Amino acid sequence: MRQLCVWAFVWLAGVCQAQIAAEVSQYQVERFEEEVLVSAQVAFDLPPAVEDALLKGIPMFFVTEATVVRERWYWYDKKLVAVQRHMRLAYQPLTRRWRLNVSAGAGREVSVGLALNPSFDTLEEALSAVKRVSRWKIADVADFESGLKYKVNFSFKLDLSQLPRPFQIGALGQSDWDLNAATSTTLTLAPLK
Repeated sequence: MRQLCVWAFVWLAGVCQAQIAAEVSQYQVERFEEEVLVSAQVAFDLPPAVEDALLKGIPMFFVTEATVVRERWYWYDKKLVAVQRHMRLAYQPLTRRWRLNVSAGAGREVSVGLALNPSFDTLEEALSAVKRVSRWKIADVADFESGLKYKVNFSFKLDLSQLPRPFQIGALGQSDWDLNAATSTTLTLAPLK
């Protein structure tokens, strides 16, 4: 019985280590003139299953989301702002380059002129751009009341819902495909002098 318990403990420890660790290593919310900006750095190693799918030409979709809520003691928190940024990373076998599409909406929801499409020579360069959010405008200062405390939530994830159906079914319940990171901070805006 004791050997069975030790074996189960070792197996669970291995499963816990197999979890893909993603974390928000740097996170800053700042006011610049009349805008509220978020900068963040997400640290993670790309899981082998995801890298293999990318090399086979299957694009991967990453989503960063920022929400601003006002905490209320008498009711549910009031959500003021919710913005998303979608990134589609794909390998182009003919040119042997990596293409990153960054947009404010998913798939066909993107309006003309609201997307960036840089290309990279290596996967490391492309992932560096995916992991970094620099001075992303999430709100206008006019959306906030002066002197109140607001909570700014930031999250990053691999969006499995946009993968082809066989990959969605195959990824269900596998920790190699679970790539999430989140953090939050408190923000109080004072009027400009």
